[in-house]
Amino acid sequence: MGGASPTVKFGNDKKAYGAVVLIQLIYTGMFLLSKKAKHAPALSLPTFCKIFVLSLFGITLSLNVNGIALMYTSATLGAAIGNTLPAITFFVALLFGMEILKVRTKTGMAKLAGIVICMGGVTVLAFYKGPHFKVLSLFKHDELHGHDLRPQQNSSSSHNTWVKCCFLMLFSNLTWGLWLIFQAILLKSYPSKLLFTALQCVLSSIQSLVVAVAIERNPHEWMLGWNMRLVAVTYCVIITKLINIMTT
Repeated sequence: MGGASPTVKFGNDKKAYGAVVLIQLIYTGMFLLSKKAKHAPALSLPTFCKIFVLSLFGITLSLNVNGIALMYTSATLGAAIGNTLPAITFFVALLFGMEILKVRTKTGMAKLAGIVICMGGVTVLAFYKGPHFKVLSLFKHDELHGHDLRPQQNSSSSHNTWVKCCFLMLFSNLTWGLWLIFQAILLKSYPSKLLFTALQCVLSSIQSLVVAVAIERNPHEWMLGWNMRLVAVTYCVIITKLINIMTT
């Protein structure tokens, strides 16, 4: 009965209690900020239909058309034509009266010259394919084993296909430019940028799934392994969604 009572160290307990309180404060702040950020006007049916159509043409159609054209051309051409997006967007905005072009000013002349140079460069790329250079790469073994993803074409139809795909890429940029312009218009009636972007991402994902199922019925093509397909899908998903968020 005369034994010494055990000594309790309160130092560690205080640190643990402090950590628990801090975590709860962080969660409380998260809930408050999330509630404040997600405060948005009611989504009416006409607005939802506009967002659906905007997602269909600006994201789903644009990316799928560009992907089809890329299969029959080259990544170099895709990157080159992609640089015409600012010129196309400015030209479309000019048609809708959202931009003003003063040709007699230095700024207006520079803008006009930029549009002409961009479209002239695309025309050259479309009608002059140029020599084909074979470059050794890390993915050369795919061709050696018969897994080249680009469809093979004979020489008689190759040039026509190249030209058509160039214009498909231009059409993809045109729909993308329209998407950027109409986003600005639609955000005036539905100003919640976060929900607007999230809704577009969800709708375009559903639309792309429907398109993919309708076009590709082979279950093998849906399987992803540790290869370039997985890298390509991951890269496209992350980068395109980041671009979607930044441009909204």
